[in-house]
Amino acid sequence: MNRDPIQAHRDGRERGANILVVGVGGQGVLLISRMLALMGQRQGFEVKQSEVHGMAKRGGIVSSHVRFARRVWSPTISKGEADAIVALEWAEGLRWLDFLKPETGVFIADTRRIVPPFACRNRKPGAAIDYAKESPAEIIDRIPNCYALDATGIAANLGDVRAANTVLLGSLSASFDYPAEHWREILDSTVPKATRELNRRAFDAGRRWTRSGNVEKHSELTAHAAHTSLTTVPASAFELEINAAWCKGCGICDKLCPERCLALNPERI
Repeated sequence: MNRDPIQAHRDGRERGANILVVGVGGQGVLLISRMLALMGQRQGFEVKQSEVHGMAKRGGIVSSHVRFARRVWSPTISKGEADAIVALEWAEGLRWLDFLKPETGVFIADTRRIVPPFACRNRKPGAAIDYAKESPAEIIDRIPNCYALDATGIAANLGDVRAANTVLLGSLSASFDYPAEHWREILDSTVPKATRELNRRAFDAGRRWTRSGNVEKHSELTAHAAHTSLTTVPASAFELEINAAWCKGCGICDKLCPERCLALNPERI
């Protein structure tokens, strides 16, 4: 099993890379993609990027293809041709695994799960959730270069869960032979000035985690934690708060509410 990510991409300066970034709306998929594109340009590559973000602002699927090389003819990555997949949501990462290069592709994913409402159609206590069943430990066994980390938890410990995408970017950076300071300079030029210090710490934490020798043990622990949080926390432990100022009046929550307790008012709030 290859646990030396830098060696796996030692020739990255010459051949470029095909990178898929996937997740759901609001996680920062496009921000990561932009920074990857800037890194490709900084190395002197031709860069192409393609993205699909549908109903992203309402939690919909987001995917972005980033390709950089001496010459790039197509903006999209074919199946089996991705040098790396960065997944900001566990199930979304699993859906794209057939795009990863066999043996040499790097899979980096946050183990925290965002379970959509339609995955909880059976409301009986203890009912199984219709969500991806594979645990991080199982994926590590299948993929030689798999890094499953609790990026959201790492970001929360640093002060803001929204920096989880930067934690994953730091993890990815360890797989390419580009100077760390180049990544940090691109990070500083892309994120808001007020968040630069936080994002730098998040980037360094992700990079440090991937370079550590405790990857598998940490992955197994986070897999257990994710499984526990999904199957043993009772619904009564949660409280729903509606922020009227943020409502877009789309009606999705009304239609998908499993208890039929939500409805739009005459102002569509």
